[in-house]
Amino acid sequence: MSANPAALADGRVGSRIENYNNFWQKDPNREEDVDAEKRLNSYTDVVNGYYDGATELYEYGWSQSFHFSRFYKGEAFLASLARHEHYLAAQMQLRPGMRVLDVGCGVGGPARQIATFSDVNIVGLNNNDFQIQRARKYTLKAGLENQVTFVKGDFMKLSEQFGEGYFDAVYAIEATVHAPTWEGVYGEIFKVLKPGGVFGVYEWCMTDDWDSTNPEHKALAHQIELGNGIPEMRPLHLAREALKQVGFEIEHEEDLAARDDAVPWYYPLEGDILKAQTWWDYFTVWRMSWSGKLVSHNAMRLMEFVGLLPKGTYDVGESLKVAGDALVKGGQTKLFTPMWLAVSRKPLN
Repeated sequence: MSANPAALADGRVGSRIENYNNFWQKDPNREEDVDAEKRLNSYTDVVNGYYDGATELYEYGWSQSFHFSRFYKGEAFLASLARHEHYLAAQMQLRPGMRVLDVGCGVGGPARQIATFSDVNIVGLNNNDFQIQRARKYTLKAGLENQVTFVKGDFMKLSEQFGEGYFDAVYAIEATVHAPTWEGVYGEIFKVLKPGGVFGVYEWCMTDDWDSTNPEHKALAHQIELGNGIPEMRPLHLAREALKQVGFEIEHEEDLAARDDAVPWYYPLEGDILKAQTWWDYFTVWRMSWSGKLVSHNAMRLMEFVGLLPKGTYDVGESLKVAGDALVKGGQTKLFTPMWLAVSRKPLN
C-alpha cells in the first residue's frame, strides 16, 4: 500500500482521516448515538475522511470493485464481482451508445466492467480526490479513457453540475447509503435523467425485520455505520418510499441477499479459509481471518508510525474490523442487506 504523496505533504489526508474518527463515539455498542445528527449534517467530511483512510485497505482486500455480490459454488471472487455488475447492467437494459452516470464510482472498477459489457459511455462521479486519481490511472491502463471518464462532484447537487435531462441512465452500487437522505440523492438522480431514463441501484439497508426499538438491532446498525463511513443506516421500506416520492416508477426490485444461496454473500468476511471457492481466493479469505487481520493491522500500525500511511489509517482499519463482524452478523440474521436491487424509470411525461 502506498500513500498519496501530494496530499500527505500538506497533511490534508491525515487531518481528514482524524476528523472522520472524531465523528464517532468510542463505544459502538452504546444504544444512544449522540453524533448521528452531526454526521448527517457533515456527510461530505464523513465520507471523504473514511475513504481517504479506507481506499487502499479496500483495494488490498477487495480489488477495484468495492461492493458485495452473490456466489455460485466454485465461483472465483473476482468473477462474482463482475457478474454482479453485469446483472445490474442487464436488468437496466443498458445499450451501446448510452450516456450513463455512475454515482459514487469508487476507483472505477464497476464502471470499467459495465462499459465493456454494455458498450456504453460512463461518467463516474466521486467527491474524493484520492479515489478519482486512482480511477483515472486504472482506466488509462485498461485503455478505456475515451469511454469512461471521471469528475469530482457532490451527489446531492447533480443537477447543478450536469443540468436536467443529461443522462440516459444512472446507476449507484452501494453508494447512496452515504447520502444524508435518500429523497435528496434520488431526487437529484431523477432530475439529471432524460424522460424515460432508467435508474438502477444496489442499496445498503436494514431489512424490514430490523426493529429500531430493539437495542441489539440498533447497536448492530451503529456498528455498520461506524465501520463503513455511513452517516445513518435506514430500513429498506424507506428506500422504496423515497424512490416513489421523488417520481420514479419501480419496474423491478429484489433483495439478492435474501436468496437462499449455498454460499452466502458475506463468506469472504468470515475469514474461514476452508470456505474459499477457488485456490486463488484463499488469500482473499485469509486476509479476513484472525491471523490475516493480525498481520495486516500490525503492518498498518508500523507504516503509519514511519509515515508511509496517513495518521489515523490504523484507527479506520480498526473500524473496518468492527464493520466486518457486524456485516456478517447482519447477513446471518437477515437484518441487513447490501444488495437490495431496484430498477426504476423516470416517466416520459
